[in-house]
Amino acid sequence: MIYAYLASLGMEVHAEDTTNHGRIDLTLRYDGATFIFEFKVDGKGAMEQLKGMGYHEKYMADSKAITLIAMEFSSQERNIVNIEWERIK
Repeated sequence: MIYAYLASLGMEVHAEDTTNHGRIDLTLRYDGATFIFEFKVDGKGAMEQLKGMGYHEKYMADSKAITLIAMEFSSQERNIVNIEWERIK
């Protein structure tokens, strides 16, 4: 849903963006900035995964700003239960 919404706005969106450390769930590039998303369902550690895997390294040279966004969902509540973000650059 998030991919469809952002793509419908005409933004540069990459799902399953490949890096040498694994795959980024979703990358959004807008106006020289990069937003890297990790999604977890019924789990924790989305932000730790973003930092630990070094996904942002792929965009260090060509982004003015890089923001990591971790979103955790609950299958029981059927809603977002946690969002964290951190600016890297």
